[in-house]
Amino acid sequence: MKRNALLLLTALLLVPLAALPAAENEANKANCSVTKTDLFEARTGGYFTYRIPGIVATKAGTLLAWAEGRKTGTGDWVGIDIILRRSCDGGATWGAPRVIANAEEKPAHNAVAIADQRSGVVHFHYCVNYARAYYMKSEDDGATFSKPVEITAVFERFHLQFLWNVIATGPAHGLQLRSGRLVVPVWLSNGGKRHRPSAVGVIYSDDHGVTWQAGDLVPNTLINMSETTAVELEDGSVMLNIRSEDREHRRAISVSRDGARKWSCPVFDNQLLEPVCMASLLRLNWKLSGQPGRILFSNPDNVAYSGKHGPSYDQNKDRVNLTIKLSCDDGKTWPVSKVLEPSVSAYSDLAVGTDGMIYCCYERDGVNGSMWDTRFVTVARFSPAWLTESQEGGRR
Repeated sequence: MKRNALLLLTALLLVPLAALPAAENEANKANCSVTKTDLFEARTGGYFTYRIPGIVATKAGTLLAWAEGRKTGTGDWVGIDIILRRSCDGGATWGAPRVIANAEEKPAHNAVAIADQRSGVVHFHYCVNYARAYYMKSEDDGATFSKPVEITAVFERFHLQFLWNVIATGPAHGLQLRSGRLVVPVWLSNGGKRHRPSAVGVIYSDDHGVTWQAGDLVPNTLINMSETTAVELEDGSVMLNIRSEDREHRRAISVSRDGARKWSCPVFDNQLLEPVCMASLLRLNWKLSGQPGRILFSNPDNVAYSGKHGPSYDQNKDRVNLTIKLSCDDGKTWPVSKVLEPSVSAYSDLAVGTDGMIYCCYERDGVNGSMWDTRFVTVARFSPAWLTESQEGGRR
């Protein structure tokens, strides 16, 4: 009798143990899934198309996603508003779109946000007509913004290095260093509406956005460097990841010890393909307690041109195959790579929420298959586990 009771007790104890792997498996499936939400759609809301997305997660966990609402066409010089949407529940729902910057019939463009993880302030930059630069801030997680302050005079200091007639910030998110310094990548051109030839550099603030300074330009050794993204490395230096039209069709890298001065001569990262498009770079986490620091990168991972998605301008390849890459050694190698959107997909921006989830706001699909006429601006939400697990659950 005692033996039978013991066997029964053992069997009962084993039931939840046997069920545990199945529950864990379901949790792992959830962690390895991707949810996608279309925030903006072409030909709706009074705009011809929406382009140039950005996203940040505030200190309090609010997600702010924005895009350019282009009123009458796809071009950079049409009337453009900057339109923002907010999510207070990790991207499950989004508030209604609202215009936060407009220039009437001129373009308001190239928005850049920095979510200050110390003060909670959201610093926001944008440009008007590729000739004037503005700064404003939000102290309530993007619910409202201060009156824009013109900071074009900061760019005028670049005239000593490059006689520009076109200026632009970013686009997408900027960078806050552990020192507190705020860094915004910028690009300049003296080619007018052609935006070429061009050069890149940064502006920065050491007083929480009260004033802004011009840093150095990156040595101008490549063909038409432009849209640039930045990340702080473990040693406190800053790495720029740069778009260019150089025939190598690879992303270019330049490093500064302080994120402002003495940028190194740009070199190609042969692991990062460049179809000639904007990209995003973001630190996922710092090295801690034996865990490696990790950096994320996103762009259309492609250097082939098919002719199926519109003409090629200035050596552009097909903007397809938006891919998320992961580095565990400060960008020296990118061993993890996973496709987020295999079809037409172009500009993208990355953010990490307070819950550790990753968000990618990106241009998806094209009207009639065109990579120049974006159909949707979409936010994808996924965990770091999605990057390291294949669809079948194995390593990738």
